[in-house]
Amino acid sequence: MTTTMKNEIVEGKAKLYFDKDKEAFYNPVQEFNRDLTITVLRQIVADKENERLNKKEEIPPSKKSKQDSGNGITILDALSASGLRALRFAQEVPNVEKIIANDFSKNAVEIIKKNIELNNVENIVIPNYGDAIDCMMKNRSVSNRFTAIDLDPYGSASIFIDSAVQSVADDGILMVTCTDMAVLCGNTPETCFIKYNSIPLRHKSCHEMALRILLRCIDSHANKYGRYIIPLLSASIDFYIRVFVRVKSSQKEAKTSVRKFGNVLTCSGCHSFHFQQIVKHTKTEKGERYQAPQTNISYINEKGKCINCDSTFHFGGPIYLDPIHDMDFVKRLLKQLKELPSEQQLGTHRRLEGFLSLISEELIDVPLYYDHDQLMNTLKCVVPKHVVLKSAILNAGYRVSHVHTSPTALKTDCPQDILWDIIRSIALKNNISIDKFSDEHPGKKIISKKIEHQINFELHPMAVSVSKKLDLLRFQCNKGKNWGPKQKAKGSVNNIRAGFIKKVEENSSFN
Repeated sequence: MTTTMKNEIVEGKAKLYFDKDKEAFYNPVQEFNRDLTITVLRQIVADKENERLNKKEEIPPSKKSKQDSGNGITILDALSASGLRALRFAQEVPNVEKIIANDFSKNAVEIIKKNIELNNVENIVIPNYGDAIDCMMKNRSVSNRFTAIDLDPYGSASIFIDSAVQSVADDGILMVTCTDMAVLCGNTPETCFIKYNSIPLRHKSCHEMALRILLRCIDSHANKYGRYIIPLLSASIDFYIRVFVRVKSSQKEAKTSVRKFGNVLTCSGCHSFHFQQIVKHTKTEKGERYQAPQTNISYINEKGKCINCDSTFHFGGPIYLDPIHDMDFVKRLLKQLKELPSEQQLGTHRRLEGFLSLISEELIDVPLYYDHDQLMNTLKCVVPKHVVLKSAILNAGYRVSHVHTSPTALKTDCPQDILWDIIRSIALKNNISIDKFSDEHPGKKIISKKIEHQINFELHPMAVSVSKKLDLLRFQCNKGKNWGPKQKAKGSVNNIRAGFIKKVEENSSFN
């Protein structure tokens, strides 16, 4: 340690210098983010090795790509800050050939160099002083593309996505974090449209909607270059969202991406939601055909309002409507964690196992979710235990699951008329009458309707999830002091000006 360095942080196998005289950017809350990323990268490496070993036919050496030849993977840490991610990747992810740790702050790059020396990873990690977009565009040729690109900016990653989808290798992985949750969750829809070309809605499922807005944004950028994405894992964590997507090349498949997108309508009264596909896709004898879709009016009454509660709809999107997780991949992540010896477990191992277990239980083919407490509050009903509502849904022959974004979230394929019959039954058991509602209250029309379906509240054996039975750490409760993103580093590049100004040469803190 040099005389100017006052402190040392250890996370995983990495050591990190920072100077007390300079406000170095290190957020311990993000350790879970980094542990999750390392777990995903380890699995990507293992999957690639298994694919290579399981090939039945020998491929001529001249046709083997760099990534498939058994050589190590290459990673770009595009917004590296202290270099902590790159340092951990180099020491905790196997079969890594090269990592570029890039930052636009000269001060940051100088500290990255010192951290590289401290960790003895000079043969793997290469510091780079430059604009992230410029760094990616210089490596967009097929031979130079990265196996994995990590985008973890302060705020929105939107300005980096177009260059990222061009510079990641075919079948490579793009890892993207966004912390601008107020924008993505509907506080400023005009800003969200500028950044992500989508209108968000203020709804209890806004965090999943944020994930789907980001996925659609990434896929749309990829489509312009004859590429498309396969989401491996999409997570809403603490104060940010994080997605891991595989990027593949195919003009034909890129054209089908439009079938994955749709707009969403949410009711301002009962908070029900509906989807409208962007296009209508049909198959004919002459091939596939795309047309403008017809409006679905089954959930609208004669006044153009919600058929459930006579309230108005809000219209948002487009969002990504296809599955946001690859459940086979998630299960392999869980298997990896369970097989790790205790001495090799990551710092947030217990939370990782609980978090991924909860995701593995989600209904993969059902976009968005309801809030259990909000459903009950619509009818001014005492909130019962989750197993009561879940049992009734399961006994009716439909599926239901919890969601990793919220302890009160419920994802189900139960039709809304049956769902509201269940809630009406709960309300009547609690002696809720129509007199409790004003004429304008959405619950008045709902409670006044007759129950059309037979409801069975008998405890269903699947009403309690496996992760709940195992008492896994499913939700982080104690958030501690100073929870959230750190203040934006002094001298860091304004997103609007990135790539258009001279490199930062300040001697200040870094992002």
